[in-house]
Amino acid sequence: MPTLITHAAVAAAGGYLFRVPPKTRVRLYVLAMVCAMLPDLDVIGYRWLWIPSGHLFGHRGFFHSPFFAAVVGLLVVSVFFREWQAFTRPWFRAVAFFFLMTASHGLLDAMTNGGRGIALLWPFSNERFFLPWTPIEVSPLGLGRFLSVRGFAVLKSEALWIWLPLGAVVAAIRLLYSKTIRKAA
Repeated sequence: MPTLITHAAVAAAGGYLFRVPPKTRVRLYVLAMVCAMLPDLDVIGYRWLWIPSGHLFGHRGFFHSPFFAAVVGLLVVSVFFREWQAFTRPWFRAVAFFFLMTASHGLLDAMTNGGRGIALLWPFSNERFFLPWTPIEVSPLGLGRFLSVRGFAVLKSEALWIWLPLGAVVAAIRLLYSKTIRKAA
């Protein structure tokens, strides 16, 4: 799995690109980052409840599925953005945004080179999948293992395959957006 830092960075970039009124921006950023990191709470079951990895509620199971991401998207908007009337365009955009931020976790994990894969088709199947391309080094579980040469290799891998492309996309969109605003003025 990528590090929580990287999951949060993806959400921060998504929040930057999702245009909302200034009074809503901080709430959106914080919730987007929480949503992007939320699926890794299944480690609690793995570490302390002895739920095996292959179990539905094991690591990279239900909580990494797009189904879970859809539920989270609906709940976050329904609870934290009540000012947006349900089933309107802004409401659907927000639900889609939080779905994408939560789903990004499973997709990034499916790009790693370790673990058992992700339950991308749950509830239709508990089978675990990786994407065809897995360039990201899997992060070790536990702070002690992460603060090592292995953890540094993971961060280098994430910088190359996630942070740099993400920064380029955000910079390109920002440039296009600023040119569009200048032309409109």
